[in-house]
Amino acid sequence: MTTPTTSALAAIGLAASALFAAGPVAAQGSYPNQPIKFVVPNPPGGLPDVLSRIIADKLKDRLGQSVIIENKPGANAGIGAAAVTASKPDGYTFLVSDSAVVNISHLLNSQLPFDRKDLVPMVLIARAPIFLGATTSLPANTFKEMIEHAKANPGKINYGSIGVGSFHHLSMEAVQTGLGITLNHIPYKGSGESVTALRAGQISLVFASFAGLSPAIKSNQAKLLAVNSLKRSAQAPDIPAISETIPGFDLPVTQSLYARTGTPAAVGERIAKDLAEVVKDPAIIERFNTMGIEAAVAGPTETQRVIKAEGESIQKIVTAAGLKPN
Repeated sequence: MTTPTTSALAAIGLAASALFAAGPVAAQGSYPNQPIKFVVPNPPGGLPDVLSRIIADKLKDRLGQSVIIENKPGANAGIGAAAVTASKPDGYTFLVSDSAVVNISHLLNSQLPFDRKDLVPMVLIARAPIFLGATTSLPANTFKEMIEHAKANPGKINYGSIGVGSFHHLSMEAVQTGLGITLNHIPYKGSGESVTALRAGQISLVFASFAGLSPAIKSNQAKLLAVNSLKRSAQAPDIPAISETIPGFDLPVTQSLYARTGTPAAVGERIAKDLAEVVKDPAIIERFNTMGIEAAVAGPTETQRVIKAEGESIQKIVTAAGLKPN
């Protein structure tokens, strides 16, 4: 099974190096000449919001302009996305979001308040791998043992997610397809609920961030089995990547800047260049590590390639899972 962005993400480093080694960005002297707005389609405190504030604080010094954060939650990121698609394509309004906004929403919602064709991925910022956690009562202490247990008990093991169509849900659907196992899905409203259910033994498995699972692990209410990124995570290097069992498996949550279609690529190249310097700051690296995210900066061309490759794989996962738009 080949899952999202395997080859595309591997090429980010080379593509970014080529981008930043290129000549001066067109119109660099005149852009930006006014404050830039980052629209976050989530409430304050979530990953996109915190990430936006971390990079905005440093970008303003390099860009010479304020970077304003505006939270517009609601409609599964639809309200924030609609605000950006209604803006001018001049490089002063961006959406900070995971790729669900362009790669998943339209597959599960037939009445979105925006047209995804009006959004273009401009700058890849970071990747957030999520971990497969298991309740301590599950008679499996490794990912391979979990597979064996699931095959011996088809349809009898419950797993939780933060909601239908989330990366957490689709990661498990891809695991089932890739391994030929059958699990029972129980959706919750956010990781707080799903991890709490795991700790209480109401479900056996869940995908969640390392930070979200850590308290349960420390209290011996959960154990880690695998991570959904292509390579092992520095946060838990002893935990295997699912790709070690399912070649090419790679479905972390990607965080990017999206702009109104028609925004000049030179704008994204300028921001990517400055952002690449920002994430080299040891203090930024430490904050990213604490949040469970990995910097993965790329400009417009490579970002669009990554998001497109991911979208094609997600379409296959959704189809295999039999998910339909509501």
